[in-house]
Amino acid sequence: MDQYVVIGNPIAHSKSPSIHAAFAEQTRQQLAYQRLMAPLESFVQTVETFRASGGKGANVTVPFKLEAYALANQPANQLTPRAAAAGAVNTLKFEVDHLIGDNTDGIGLVADIMNNAGVPLCGKRVLLLGAGGAARGAILPLLEQQPASLWIANRTLSKAQDLRAIAQQFSPSSVVEVATFEQLSGPFDVIINATSASLSDDVPPLPTGIMTSATLAYDMMYAATPTAFLRLAHEWGAVCRDGLGMLVEQAAEAFYLWRGVRPQTEPVLRTLRTELQAIKPV
Repeated sequence: MDQYVVIGNPIAHSKSPSIHAAFAEQTRQQLAYQRLMAPLESFVQTVETFRASGGKGANVTVPFKLEAYALANQPANQLTPRAAAAGAVNTLKFEVDHLIGDNTDGIGLVADIMNNAGVPLCGKRVLLLGAGGAARGAILPLLEQQPASLWIANRTLSKAQDLRAIAQQFSPSSVVEVATFEQLSGPFDVIINATSASLSDDVPPLPTGIMTSATLAYDMMYAATPTAFLRLAHEWGAVCRDGLGMLVEQAAEAFYLWRGVRPQTEPVLRTLRTELQAIKPV
């Protein structure tokens, strides 16, 4: 049976095994998918040992996405364009004589917004909050949908400008604007929170007027209860969505890369949503 893993540290919390098991059952693919914790100093060794044992591919989660990028960026290996744009790798596919590094986070975000939330991005005014790794991973897949403009807002303007330079390198004809949070003026059609503020139940200092009832407010994070960003968006009347669908969609893209079969995500997302809603807030 073909072997796949998700590599991280810590890794016990990962939902990837249950997601990929559901995909495999649905598509009748014969595979096994496990969690694999790598020592912080031994990511590459962990990958090579798994590959040498016959492993076919791996998902990569924190804190190893940059190391996975460096591994796939070696001359003997291969980076996909979206991984190159993201500067990080979350999916590895092992070929006979090389490995391929991909990043499915951004395409997972886009698929959840367009297919599950039913919100088109073409011709829209899109705002991306944050200029870190999560935001960088979303840039190219968002621009490929040809929004009217993509705004990148960050507390430190220079970091947003750095991200714009990367965006223009990979999509030179796209309209990409930058601002600090305070400089924003709306409304926007889609606002995506790619900051880490939700981890501390905080929200970026956003001005009023950037959301309307027609705005989709999307948080890449998900939890049993709405994040601070989504609570604010709800108060401002926006349509709210968390990142659980992004988790499922990025996994589906990795599954397709490995197996050449695209699973249906809706039943898996529905199951995960039910499980998440059953968690009692502390």
